[in-house]
Amino acid sequence: MTHPWFEGSATPRVLAHRGLVTPDAASHGIAENSFAAVAAAHAAGAVYVESDCHLTSDGTVILFHDDDLSRVTGDPRRIADVTERELFDLMATRGGLITLAQALDAFPTTRFNLDVKAANAAEPVGRIVAGHGERVLLTSFSDERRRIALDAAQRAGRGIRPATSAGTATIARLLSAVALRSRRLAARTLQSVDALQIPERHGSLRVLSRRLVDAAHENGVEVHVWTVDDPDDMRRLVALGVDGIVTDRADVAIATLR
Repeated sequence: MTHPWFEGSATPRVLAHRGLVTPDAASHGIAENSFAAVAAAHAAGAVYVESDCHLTSDGTVILFHDDDLSRVTGDPRRIADVTERELFDLMATRGGLITLAQALDAFPTTRFNLDVKAANAAEPVGRIVAGHGERVLLTSFSDERRRIALDAAQRAGRGIRPATSAGTATIARLLSAVALRSRRLAARTLQSVDALQIPERHGSLRVLSRRLVDAAHENGVEVHVWTVDDPDDMRRLVALGVDGIVTDRADVAIATLR
């Protein structure tokens, strides 16, 4: 059965990576994963927004990619050591802080692809998304962290479980199954996930292949590739059978693929 996160939206899917920050918005100081970035993705017509979850020192789940503030704000402190109010002030001129709860409330038609970046955020993320499972996909590089968040959402028992995509260990097992041409191992590896979200390459290792796409599709699993900003690359990947493009330029992707 297809999870509601995928229903009613055509492929190829465009996933707005950390929202949308155009060059013009960036020149005005707008940051990724800000309220303004999510709003811009929504305004551009993106159905899906990919974002990242961290936990503040006072227990608020926020949308933010890095472990610390240095790249985005110039402040060297870690997210885990800063309060929500302090982050609110720091992000005020950068598009505005957005918490996970605010994102779900302010953008009720947006479907979120949430990467749990911090171990201490996994349980709170699961609890917050529990009532929104039909429009949330939970993921993490850590399969353990991903499962903790999913379990927390299911324990809250307020609706449909979120969709989920494979962590690094699961992807590694699938690559082995594809290399061995083992349909049984591939099926067993993919039985608990709804999507594979992968780069085309990881260093010298080619991750994406036609055989991997075929193995995923044979088991009812979609393949989304990150992070793709060039229109020619978008077209090439879709021609290979990829179901979704994770991109910093959702506006460009929508114009290219629609």
